[in-house]
Amino acid sequence: MLTFARRNPRIVNFHGIGVPARELEPGEASYWVSLHRFRDILDRIVCHPDRALVSITFDDGNISDLATAAPELVGRGLDAEIFVLTGRLGQRGSLSVDDIAHLLRLGMRIGNHGYAHSDWTKLTSKQLDAELVASKARLEEICGVPIHSAAIPFGRYNSAVLRALRRAGYDAVYSSDGGCVDTLSYPRPRTSIRQDMSDTALDNILSGQLQPTQLLRRNAAMAVKRWI
Repeated sequence: MLTFARRNPRIVNFHGIGVPARELEPGEASYWVSLHRFRDILDRIVCHPDRALVSITFDDGNISDLATAAPELVGRGLDAEIFVLTGRLGQRGSLSVDDIAHLLRLGMRIGNHGYAHSDWTKLTSKQLDAELVASKARLEEICGVPIHSAAIPFGRYNSAVLRALRRAGYDAVYSSDGGCVDTLSYPRPRTSIRQDMSDTALDNILSGQLQPTQLLRRNAAMAVKRWI
């Protein structure tokens, strides 16, 4: 079957590694990857001919980002951007303020994932400000640097959410639309890794390969969400 291999950057997104240290939300377990599989994926990234085009992110601010993922990344000369939920800071199974400082010292970058892991398309203006503005200010206080990036929970956005993100000062916004990335895109699509993802699917993601129909559907869906 015909596929397109593109030279654009591609972003793989993780949520949790290993055994969760907190109660998971419904549907969340499928996005937790075993340590063995995580190591395998990182090794594939390191050895991939398009290594320079592959970036890594993490959502939700789970403690596994530091305790499990960070040593594996550092040991392979890799880095990642960690998108944190400020409403979970210090809670069981989640990163603390000190953990964020540790991640920064290891060369990781920090972005915002909001406060309460809410669907931003369903929030009032006041609630959206808390998710985008107050949480951003909290992370800037913790990190001591401006926070210019955000990852959209559940990949759900619309034109109102994107306008609010721009007003709040986010230069880079990330979704879960999948496929390669146009660095000028707002938001920038990522592919979330699932525990049941096959080696073939993973290889296609790392190589930026999409069937023409998949690419058309992805672009059409993103266009609709940007305008509704």
